[in-house]
Amino acid sequence: MDTTDARAQQLIAAVNEALETPTAYRDDTPLPVVGDTPPVAQPGRPPMSQKATDDSVRMISAGFLTLCAGGAVSGVLYFSGQADPTVIGLMAATPVGIAVPILALSSLVKRAKNAAPDVHHHHYAGHVDQRTVNARGVWAKNNVKGTR
Repeated sequence: MDTTDARAQQLIAAVNEALETPTAYRDDTPLPVVGDTPPVAQPGRPPMSQKATDDSVRMISAGFLTLCAGGAVSGVLYFSGQADPTVIGLMAATPVGIAVPILALSSLVKRAKNAAPDVHHHHYAGHVDQRTVNARGVWAKNNVKGTR
């Protein structure tokens, strides 16, 4: 019986010692504002530029809105009884039929804009010689008085 009591006392002492010993430590010293340590990627979304973040949010929003519009159209088709293959095919082809000409026109406008020459304005200061010279023939010799 004594050995059982001694073991129980040892177990109680070990539990009390474990409860008194801190299991974590928090360092409250302030961190430096500027240092030479490189940034560490945090869990979650990877680091990206502001434009990439904005584009990502736009894509997620557009996907959600597409899901909502598709659900609404599906509900209207189902409850109206008009969900036959011809109607579904026309509804699926209509956005493409509208988007393709618009995209083609925008690419045509971009190509025309890039092909147009740049506009140059030349401004001269001083006297401008505006005498006309008449030259005839394949080899013409222009003799304008006062130029030599």
